[in-house]
Amino acid sequence: MSRFDQAKMLMQVKKLQKELQKQIITVEAGDGAVSVEINGEQKLKKIHIDPEFVDLDDIGMLERWVEDAVKEAIAESQKLAADKMQPMMGALGNLGL
Repeated sequence: MSRFDQAKMLMQVKKLQKELQKQIITVEAGDGAVSVEINGEQKLKKIHIDPEFVDLDDIGMLERWVEDAVKEAIAESQKLAADKMQPMMGALGNLGL
């Protein structure tokens, strides 16, 4: 692979990273009690908890909803990133990345 091809591929990777930064995935748990927003780079953007669903006598349930929403959001962002990277994987292997 020529230096030009390598530079072109690295530019495509940087462009993809910027696209992933802008992609927001929203996941809900507990029938909407908790919503989590995460971007395609797996950076947590926001957690919202609907106070109507909060039962102070069962904080454990709220904690499970938050945990479930965060885990699902991370899994979805990983899948999004993998799907977007798939076409480049062969070429990246040639670059030693």
